[in-house]
Amino acid sequence: MLAVNYSTIRNNLKDYCDAATDENETVIVTRKEEKNVVIISLDKYNQIMKSARNAEYLAMIDRGMEQLAAGKGQQHELIEVEEDE
Repeated sequence: MLAVNYSTIRNNLKDYCDAATDENETVIVTRKEEKNVVIISLDKYNQIMKSARNAEYLAMIDRGMEQLAAGKGQQHELIEVEEDE
């Protein structure tokens, strides 16, 4: 992980972008008033987003299982779909 100030990034953006993509490096851009940002590769970003979606989905399943265990489930008849001939 690299921490670089805004001026350095501005003057060497290509090098830091290459580090993020080619070396899988995380670059923290430090700015005034703690308004820092992070540069990561698109692949790493997509992995993070996929992990977040999976965590949300698993949490939803856990909540559903807890509701079922607490007797808050509902039973429904299956809907039969007629096949077109």
